[in-house]
Amino acid sequence: MVSNFNRIDILKEYMDIYKRMRSKHRWQVNDQRTLMIAASFYVVNDSAFHLQDYSDLTDYIKKKSPLFTTMRSYQRFTTAAMLDQRFDHPKEKYLELTDLYEQLVKGGFKRGTFTYIAALVMLAGDSDNSSHKTSIERSLSVYKGMKQHHPFITSKNDYPLSVLLAQLDQDIEPLMNHIEHFYRELNQNGFRKGNDLQFLSHILSIETERTPDDLTNSCVSIWEEFKRRKVKIKPMHYPEIGLLALAHASSDDLNQVEHLVYELNRMKWFKWHRDMNTIMATNFVVREKVDQNELIETGIFTTMETIIQAQQTAMIAAVAGGSAAATNGSNN
Repeated sequence: MVSNFNRIDILKEYMDIYKRMRSKHRWQVNDQRTLMIAASFYVVNDSAFHLQDYSDLTDYIKKKSPLFTTMRSYQRFTTAAMLDQRFDHPKEKYLELTDLYEQLVKGGFKRGTFTYIAALVMLAGDSDNSSHKTSIERSLSVYKGMKQHHPFITSKNDYPLSVLLAQLDQDIEPLMNHIEHFYRELNQNGFRKGNDLQFLSHILSIETERTPDDLTNSCVSIWEEFKRRKVKIKPMHYPEIGLLALAHASSDDLNQVEHLVYELNRMKWFKWHRDMNTIMATNFVVREKVDQNELIETGIFTTMETIIQAQQTAMIAAVAGGSAAATNGSNN
């Protein structure tokens, strides 16, 4: 990523990677947002993209995955991107991923798309020699805590975030109460109840250096500023508001988001995916702020790395939720 934020360079890089992916795999995905997400991972994580290596990895994942699973179809494209830019030996890591998936199922998680994503999050967060046993038990406890507070909106798509929250060094019950405080306060300030608000509350709970009131006020201010600028923000974009709040987003940062959204909405390949464009624009701007020295020096750098991972997981889950409904093998 460029050191000084440059919309043209970022958009050019994103478009270039997406077009190369699309040239090879456009007929293998039923939702082009899958490739948009995969391309964005390389931009956000400042990773080099090599089409042949990426394609070989998607083929390897398909070959090594059981029949009738999402890993043989759309999910392998986002999984390959995450493995490729996170690990030096992604094929070996995929075998670890499938083993961890089975451990999660044995530990109490249900089979399906979101358990694969949860396994990927845990694989990235645990040490290389971890048995994962403690992480699995703690993740399931966090999920059950989420379910207890919000039984009607908590579902399998919350598995990945339960793994991320479990990686925090906090007792579970106080953590759940902290999350519930954000949920209640934000709802009283106009945010709609539901899974999107729950996700935003989870994201905010990861930050421990700022007061809950400060974070809540920041989210409300950003939301109102977007409305003033006529940037269409839906509940699905609540996590992006959380990202910007945690990154101490300035008016200039919101300008960058607004301009990126405008330019993405005009592009041939992306103009039909306006909701996703808002997510991408925010992700690009926040990533640049994470890379700025002053943000690293505040001690929030590691926290923001976790948050960006949560946001990437949310993007995968958003597409996976729609695709899984049309995939008979999503529960295998």
